[in-house]
Amino acid sequence: MSLTDLPPLVGQSPQFLESLEQVSRAAPLDRPVLIVGERGVGKELAAARLHFLSPRWDQPYVTLNCAALSENLLESELFGHEAGAFTGASSRHVGRFERAHGGTLFLDEISNASMRVQEQILRILEYGEFERLGGSETISVNVRVAGAANVHLPDAVRKGTFRADLLDRLAFDVVTLPPLRARWEDIPILAQHFAQRMTAELGADHFPGFGMKAMGLLMNHDWPGNVRELKNVVERATYRTLAAESRARRPIDDIQLDPFESPWRLDGGAEEEAGTPDGSASPAPDSKPRDFKQNVESFEKSLVESALKTHDGHQGKAAEHLALSYHQFRNLLRKHEINSHQYRT
Repeated sequence: MSLTDLPPLVGQSPQFLESLEQVSRAAPLDRPVLIVGERGVGKELAAARLHFLSPRWDQPYVTLNCAALSENLLESELFGHEAGAFTGASSRHVGRFERAHGGTLFLDEISNASMRVQEQILRILEYGEFERLGGSETISVNVRVAGAANVHLPDAVRKGTFRADLLDRLAFDVVTLPPLRARWEDIPILAQHFAQRMTAELGADHFPGFGMKAMGLLMNHDWPGNVRELKNVVERATYRTLAAESRARRPIDDIQLDPFESPWRLDGGAEEEAGTPDGSASPAPDSKPRDFKQNVESFEKSLVESALKTHDGHQGKAAEHLALSYHQFRNLLRKHEINSHQYRT
């Protein structure tokens, strides 16, 4: 696997680009890094970028979700065990730290590790040594650790659920990925990206684009699930539109933010109490009103610029890419004051 094999990190907002730049700056340094952010912002992709831009890029890249296992299983997965270490341990098991020797170990949801496991991770970070469960042999490893969390770890330290000394070792640099609501200008770009990928997956030869109503819903939703939630919403809308053959050439107009929305939903309509009347999440207290016309124009401009980039500034090909006439495309260039020459290579 290489950096080019990974799903792309898509976006052009200043907040998003700055977080990627921070990952790139930290990559060459042989130090632990913490990647924090809300669920669905792309912490796993950022960690992979950190590894594949580092001098360890050709060595193992190993991952483990610390929230997915009980304490005993997490210990076994991280540090391995000897045969007979516990009931059912019939043979030696090599743990993730050994498998990541020379490379990078990504520990997702590290805040869920128990205090005992945290102490063992700290020992490896400080001395590069550990023992398998049930064993007495000291094993030396050279592993770069990248951790991820969707909670504020200093608060976890104050509550006594996370070790302060481990946080000190992990937080050589902390990359905080912005939530989608803070980079809303990336929503049209991401939506287009996910929709085109879904179109290709379905074997369709044409993506019909988004209608103004659909794009307005996408850009004004608060996205508590961030990019992952947006991906699901866009892919669902795309497949439903393309599945209706009579509508296959019409823009996507119907967006269902809540897949459980139904007159027979089991909670009896509790979404109206938890969120807005349409079932979407309530806006965050600090979220700002967004001008619908401005959002649509921003989306329109991003589509034109993306088409020009794809076709090296060729106006005719870019117009064809967007299913527009050359005259329509030229009007959009004038409207948004776009110079196509700057996209020529």
